[in-house]
This record gives sequence, structure tokens and C-alpha cells, in this order.
Amino acid sequence: MARVTGVGGVFLRSADPKALGAWYAKHLGVEFGDYGATFSWKDEVPKGTGVTAWNPFPKDTTYFGEGNQAVMINYRVDDLDALLVDLAAAGVWIDPKRQNESYGRFAWVNDCDGNRVELWQPLETPDT
Repeated sequence: MARVTGVGGVFLRSADPKALGAWYAKHLGVEFGDYGATFSWKDEVPKGTGVTAWNPFPKDTTYFGEGNQAVMINYRVDDLDALLVDLAAAGVWIDPKRQNESYGRFAWVNDCDGNRVELWQPLETPDT
């Protein structure tokens, strides 16, 4: 059977796409080319965490923050604490809430368009 094997792209609406792209480049280190940004699984860090989650949420979820945001993107990061320090120094809004799970640590920020963005630092899981 034909099936989906992963997330092939993420697309955001923006009144100023160039400014939004520049925000992601400056604050999250996303590198853009002629056709936007491309992520590939070259660095499964830590080992065993090379996955992308895809989950539908109820229309009335508060997980995406307030407002009518239809999509929230989760970005893997290599050093959540250091990134949050950099974002705070740049004046980026950071949700004070944090979440620690057996599979990683989470934080949330808003991009320059007000979109809630989830940051995830995966934790290495013991071999089973």
C-alpha cells in the first residue's frame, strides 16, 4: 500500500514572507535557499530520536496558544537552554511554561507574525 513516510514540507501564510523568513533565519538558524528551507535527517542527535510527529488536534485546543492559528510547527533544537537565552536577548516572546518528558524538553515562542512555535530538545532514550 502506498503511504506517507514523513513530513515533506511546512508552509506558513504571512503578510510579509521575506520578513518571516528572515526572522526564522536570524533567531532559529533556519537556512534558506532559492526554494525556502530544507531539512534533512543528517544528524540524528541524540541517537534514536530521528522522528517527526504528526497529530491532529481538536478545533478548541489551547495547545497552539490563543487565537485562530491553524498550524503549529515543532522544531528540533540541539540546545534548548542556549537558544532561549539568545531569543530572550533578542526580545522574542517566550512562554514561561516548560514541559519535560522522557523523550525531550519543550518550550514555546512566538515568531514575528505571532505564530506559536514549539521547540523540542530530544533526549536520548536507553536502548531497548
